[in-house]
Amino acid sequence: MKRITVLAAAALFAAFTFTQCTNGEAQPAQVAQQAAVAPAGGLKVVYVDIDSLLNNYDFSITLRNEMLRKTENIRMTLSEKAKAIQADMADFQSKLENNVYSTRQRAEDEQARIIKSQEDYTRLEQRLAAELTAEEQKNNIALRDSINNFLKDYNATRGYDLILSRMADNILFANEALDVTNEVIKGLNERYKGNK
Repeated sequence: MKRITVLAAAALFAAFTFTQCTNGEAQPAQVAQQAAVAPAGGLKVVYVDIDSLLNNYDFSITLRNEMLRKTENIRMTLSEKAKAIQADMADFQSKLENNVYSTRQRAEDEQARIIKSQEDYTRLEQRLAAELTAEEQKNNIALRDSINNFLKDYNATRGYDLILSRMADNILFANEALDVTNEVIKGLNERYKGNK
């Protein structure tokens, strides 16, 4: 509720400033700059569009591509193992129907081997899924820390009181002049390239 009040106040201040400055005293771009710098009550509020940031921040793109590559490798590994198990099962069924096994014990041993392969496959699938989830969580923490650390440095020279995150439609309305997404993305990418 407090966030909505701050945004509403910021929007009202921006609208008021715009109507006051349209008499030739200031251009709309200047009004937008004023709205971003000092909205209602002296609070300096801006926002960052998280979807744009994640789609354009090089570190985020690198992490996403690595996860896609790992996911595809896991999928291929599991697919190959599943095909091998299916082939073993089909071979076993064919041999069983054609009485190829010399003894019942030999058939039961082969069946037990296939069942063990299926169990090993299930354990491998669970382990790889857990590893992938852990990797994704680690990446999310690294990404969040990278963004938060940058924003602390970024804000040291700007002095904003509040930097909001806009994701999908969690902010119903905000003056576009308050959007510092491109500036943040540019700074993040410059820092990321400098740390490589």
